[in-house]
Amino acid sequence: MNIMKNLFTLLTLLLLTLVACSNDSAVDEKPDNGGMYVPGNLPVQNVARAIELIDNAVECYFTGTGMAMSRYYNPYTGNRSSELGSVWMYTSSIEAVNAAMKAMKTGKTKGETALYDSHFNRYKELLAQLYDNLEFYAGTFTLTSYTQTKQWTVYGVNRGNGKGAAQVEGTLNVYDDQMWLVRELLESYHITGEQRYLEKAEYLTEYVLDGWDCTLDEQGSPLGGITWGPGYITKHSCSNGPIVSPLVWLHEIYKGKPDEVTYGYVAADNSRKLRTEKKSDYYLNFAKAVYDWQKEHLLRPDGVYDDMMGGYDSPDIKYVTIDGERYRTGSKLRDRVGPAITYNSGTMLSGAADLFRVTSDATYQTDLAELTDNSFAYFAKPEAAKPGCYTFDVSGFCNWFNGVLMRGYVDAYSTYTAAASCIEAFQNNLDYAYENYQYKHMLPTNLLVGWYKAEKNKNNVEGMFTFAFAAEYAVLANYEWSKK
Repeated sequence: MNIMKNLFTLLTLLLLTLVACSNDSAVDEKPDNGGMYVPGNLPVQNVARAIELIDNAVECYFTGTGMAMSRYYNPYTGNRSSELGSVWMYTSSIEAVNAAMKAMKTGKTKGETALYDSHFNRYKELLAQLYDNLEFYAGTFTLTSYTQTKQWTVYGVNRGNGKGAAQVEGTLNVYDDQMWLVRELLESYHITGEQRYLEKAEYLTEYVLDGWDCTLDEQGSPLGGITWGPGYITKHSCSNGPIVSPLVWLHEIYKGKPDEVTYGYVAADNSRKLRTEKKSDYYLNFAKAVYDWQKEHLLRPDGVYDDMMGGYDSPDIKYVTIDGERYRTGSKLRDRVGPAITYNSGTMLSGAADLFRVTSDATYQTDLAELTDNSFAYFAKPEAAKPGCYTFDVSGFCNWFNGVLMRGYVDAYSTYTAAASCIEAFQNNLDYAYENYQYKHMLPTNLLVGWYKAEKNKNNVEGMFTFAFAAEYAVLANYEWSKK
């Protein structure tokens, strides 16, 4: 029976070999509904569609051996933008490939080997190429932080002219970009077992946590919070929440091991000291601290998370000299600033789920249940004309943000099964778009509205949205298998 099932699946997946970014003008200028359908096997169909979208996106958005990523591509005109994607946008491709590989591995454990056998190794090679060309965003600079002055090699917002040549000083690198990379590097480590991914993840984690405001308030407690970047004063949801889950994963990697870490902190007399502790404890304690800071400062009365803390008394970063050494001073911020954005609640959902898994602290269980209900009520509106579908904000970068929220619901599900209805909304939205609007292996920016019919030059799609849709399909496959 399994042999016949895999044979059927393999035959349906042979269509994937036809996926390409075609400029053939003979292709009908209408939605192409001849895509991936695997009747009766939703998780396999989800992975197949993820692979279809990824393979086509790689052809459409990337140029040359250096894999320069265009920000936009229009499937109706065949034009890609000269504007290149930021490192955040580029990372979305790594996210999608990771998600697809993870789903392939899960499928293999469930007896669905066709996808794994056909695609896993080439995706492993694609992943390595993506990381290799990520180095076009890398650059080196010297940073004076709250506890030290140190040279770092990190990833800048914009792509440089060569590997390691990107501009990263000041506001040209931000902590959240590094956090998303840490998350994907750890996913890659778990998927492939390659140590280099873990090593890079820990290095970037060290850099991010160097941005934690460990200066003291009047009561002698750390101010806490991580600014948007080393060149910023404001502390954002997006520069705190995304690191919580990766810190928990690092705790799990080192649990029961003797590995230690030494880090700086501010003592009661304002001097800078060093402390050494086991990595497993260090990472878990920081995960709790970041989570608690964001919950205390950015959770709104309506139960979702605001965007940032602002209201500093000066527009400039200030420094102090202590014992002949220069250090950054802390930022006492007064104002919680909106708007609420889906991913800022999504990262905290995932963080609460991971923290509950490793601590069994019922506080996190309560938090994720309340945040699941409150966020869906706030962000999702039922689409009366399309039963089972829900409207989410798709302006700006919200398509990618919404995928982070969906992942939060998936992470919450094992603890709070009521999240299933939230997850189903994303599955229905994707399937509605795929079955009604899929065109040349792409989905439109607005999944429930579709393409511009009369003005085809308006059908530019952000590369990160295409990769986000693919990642969502892959995450949904894992979710479906987890229920079986």
